Amino acid sequence: MSIPAPSYVRGIAPYQAGKPISELAREYGLQEERIVKLASNENPLGVPDSARAAMLVELDEMARYPDSNGFELKRAISRRYGVPEDWVTLGNGSNDILELAAHAVVQPGQSVVYAQFSFAVYALATQAVGARAIVVPARDHGHDLEAMRAAIEPDTRLVFIANPNNPTGTFAPAETVERFVSAVPADVVVVLDEAYNEYLPPELRFDSTALVRRFPNLLVSRTFSKAYGLAGLRVGFGLAQPELTDLLNRIRQPFNVNSLAQAAACAALFDDAFLQRSYEVNSAGLQRLQSAFTAMGLEHVPSFANFVLVRVGDAAAVYEQLLRAGVIVRPVAGYGLPEWLRVSVGLPEENERFLAALASALGRT
Repeated sequence: MSIPAPSYVRGIAPYQAGKPISELAREYGLQEERIVKLASNENPLGVPDSARAAMLVELDEMARYPDSNGFELKRAISRRYGVPEDWVTLGNGSNDILELAAHAVVQPGQSVVYAQFSFAVYALATQAVGARAIVVPARDHGHDLEAMRAAIEPDTRLVFIANPNNPTGTFAPAETVERFVSAVPADVVVVLDEAYNEYLPPELRFDSTALVRRFPNLLVSRTFSKAYGLAGLRVGFGLAQPELTDLLNRIRQPFNVNSLAQAAACAALFDDAFLQRSYEVNSAGLQRLQSAFTAMGLEHVPSFANFVLVRVGDAAAVYEQLLRAGVIVRPVAGYGLPEWLRVSVGLPEENERFLAALASALGRT
């Protein structure tokens, strides 16, 4: 017997995460400590000491349920971003915020707008609510916001924008984003996904909360998984005015952010020294990878995040050779980019391991 299910659910291709180190070690008989993982845009510096200390204190309370309302973390986010606490929605990673937005405002058959070559979860969240995707062709591998505005239809209820964008690393400046949000109909919610914001050069960063104050239909999502080094804890948040935040919290799962995650995030949020070091290590790593790709004659997309999209030809074959060399990167054929690989920035020695393995895979040694 087949279990009845909506056709749009059966049509979902599950999200494929980056290959874990342990899985590669089992498959190829490699030692885990010799494997370099540059596949999932994680922080190579690991967990900040401030977060470790906070989690150790919290361990004694593990028999208790977490604070379902996340009072301390919401208060910390409120203080950090200068917004009222009732503007904050906590998520099990920022993925949770993206999915909550779709479930809160989109009905089956309505449309959602997002860009070609943008985060895979936008498509998944759209399919999960039975909505119709309007995928707008990219411009130079990035968002064509003018075309996205023009693509909005009367039944459109949600627009996703990644800034910087994953997997291409492109960035839309403040004035372009502001112009777009200003032009969107008031009954269309815009999600501004800023998962990689902390990696931007200081001169490009802008206060998106100022836009949230102006536009009740804007939701800004952030994560602790990248620059803050807490990917394994799954904690993110959204910032929006109370009407939208209230909708998200009506369908948010209780206890969706665990106690350790809340404690670690409260500590990491104000660890400016760790955040600055993360930015500096990433900036140097980006420069090294991109200059090496240029020297090797490889096309790549200039990145504003903590990864680089590089064109290698037969990406599936190169990916396989890198795996055998103990280096994990991310193939992006599922994004419609079969000749490209996405490479996360690692520690200097990890970047060099990757570059040497890539040169060997391409016959450049």
